[in-house]
Amino acid sequence: MTAPAKPPAAQTWAYLAPNPKSAYKQLFIKGTRIRAEVLYGMTVDGSEPMTPEEVAVEMEVPLEVVREAIAYCESNPEVIAQDHAAEEALMQASGMRDPDYRGKPRLLSPQEMARLRGL
Repeated sequence: MTAPAKPPAAQTWAYLAPNPKSAYKQLFIKGTRIRAEVLYGMTVDGSEPMTPEEVAVEMEVPLEVVREAIAYCESNPEVIAQDHAAEEALMQASGMRDPDYRGKPRLLSPQEMARLRGL
């Protein structure tokens, strides 16, 4: 009988860290309010994705930061999916997904906001 496999050790990131002041659980560029996912998205989204070098210049961060953000996002951390689910639930609950939405979200109680952010 073999011992159960140990989960992989948590990755340590040189340039990324949680932002305790944010509702997002995913990692941010240390000392900023820039989510790693934003830098990654600039390299894969849109009609003309940017190179990591272009993102570094555009965002005024070292290239190593961009490369680490890409590696983090490509590791597919569960917290990114959780953040997306919470954001979608918030938009749904506030009426932003309603076809008749006119730019004014429905106000939610603090309890409802806390529940939705806890997804």
